[in-house]
Amino acid sequence: MGEDTATDVAVVKIDATDLPIVTEGNSDQLKPGEWAIAIGNPLGLDNTVTAGIVSATGRSSSAIGVPDRRVGFIQTDAAINPGNSGGPLLNERGEVIGINTAIIDGAQGLGFAVPINTARKIGDQLISTGKVEHPYLGVQMATITPDLKNRLNDDPNSPVSVQEDQGILVLKVVENSPAAKAGIRAGDVIQKIGSETVADAEAVQRTVEASKIGEELPVEVRRNGQSLTIGIKPGVLPAQPAG
Repeated sequence: MGEDTATDVAVVKIDATDLPIVTEGNSDQLKPGEWAIAIGNPLGLDNTVTAGIVSATGRSSSAIGVPDRRVGFIQTDAAINPGNSGGPLLNERGEVIGINTAIIDGAQGLGFAVPINTARKIGDQLISTGKVEHPYLGVQMATITPDLKNRLNDDPNSPVSVQEDQGILVLKVVENSPAAKAGIRAGDVIQKIGSETVADAEAVQRTVEASKIGEELPVEVRRNGQSLTIGIKPGVLPAQPAG
């Protein structure tokens, strides 16, 4: 019925009745340390079950090497291998808390799942409209650290210099994007977005994802030692080719 490459979630309609179904849990209430059970067909071995614990929630896509995904992943050490993708991640009560989706090559005990609340939200949109529209600003950004600040300021070829000690540095602004049209520049340092003071790039991404397309979002930045508030109207994230 539709797919969303930004979250790697799709909806398939099955023409059948009386199918067995699983009970969905609430991934927003999930906490590190809880049991996790993964079911799938890893490496072609049908009906394989592995168990472990939830290591983290809200793991950013950039942290696991898929920066184009709009997901805060569940991390688990329940063994996940090729063939587990699309299978459920369950809690100890047998409720689905996620959809297994990713691993890091060469790592052990590091598996990732799309939270079921995210999948449900995306699925509902795909069922009702056949597509999903994600808000976006159009900036490439990084959380300022002492190492990043020194590296950029010591590089004579760096396109930006950093005066601030904390905040989220805008490294690049996409041409003709909502951020570009609003006047955001490379080198700006985001301090606050909406009503939230942000400490890292992931917090900015979460706020943008929760915003409304076309509705002005105030962004407070530091530029050349001065504070500015710029209103940006998030646009629709351009479609990514399926891969």
